[in-house]
Amino acid sequence: MLKRILFPLFLSVSCMIGACSTEKDYLVTIHTRFGDMQAILYDATPKHKDNFIRLAEEGLYDSTLFHRIIRDFMIQGGDISTKPSVREEDIVDYTIPAEFVDSLFHQKGALAAARQGDQINPEKASSGSQFYIVQGTTFSREQLTTDMDQLGKGIQTLIQNDNRYANLEQELMNLYNQGDFEAYNQRILELKPIVEDALNIEVDKKYPEERLQTYTTLGGVPHLDDTYTVFGQVVEGMSVIDSIAAQPTGPADKPIQDIYMTVEVEEVSKKEITKRYGIRY
Repeated sequence: MLKRILFPLFLSVSCMIGACSTEKDYLVTIHTRFGDMQAILYDATPKHKDNFIRLAEEGLYDSTLFHRIIRDFMIQGGDISTKPSVREEDIVDYTIPAEFVDSLFHQKGALAAARQGDQINPEKASSGSQFYIVQGTTFSREQLTTDMDQLGKGIQTLIQNDNRYANLEQELMNLYNQGDFEAYNQRILELKPIVEDALNIEVDKKYPEERLQTYTTLGGVPHLDDTYTVFGQVVEGMSVIDSIAAQPTGPADKPIQDIYMTVEVEEVSKKEITKRYGIRY
């Protein structure tokens, strides 16, 4: 559903939630053996919000698994077929049209919809039930404001055309194979001025300031932005994300020990949500 890349709250959630005409909103609680996570869902993504609430109210998420976890990336669950016993009529086989919103991005705690890859899903439609919660990591401003694809192509050009960099490919491959991705990324960035000077190009890119501030402090998974629909945000229980993401995994990133969830949604007054979590409508 998702792919990992090497390059790699309570922020103002208030400014991301659209105004509503009612005096209440939904509060989501995801119960796990590691503790509870509370989340809000965005009015700016109504199809995803309504669908999640319906599935939760019908109890279809109860006893499903967090079936895929990748540390410093995300925890994924909501597949109805992972329930110990499931009725055929409960299996979700539909998709939801993508709802990309500029102000909603993959900061830590973001609740987003999983989906199939672009090759078979060019419209980026979301899974009808599966979702993931972002753990992510922090980034430097230089990482975020550098066009890594262009920089990578420039490095390949240097390796192929300049004998002074003949050993560079092996150096980078060694770091990669050792799993030292931080050192790998740092080495790539160190080559930026060399590439720009040698090839007479610029590999900078513009990046929204709000996202820069968030990804350099709270952290997240920026490479998924605007390609997977973000439709909610964890507002309490961030440590639970970390605890789940830290569990050992086996094939297909599946936790060795099953991690079940139950999901509860309740209508709470907006005034109370603001009081508890600082969210403003």
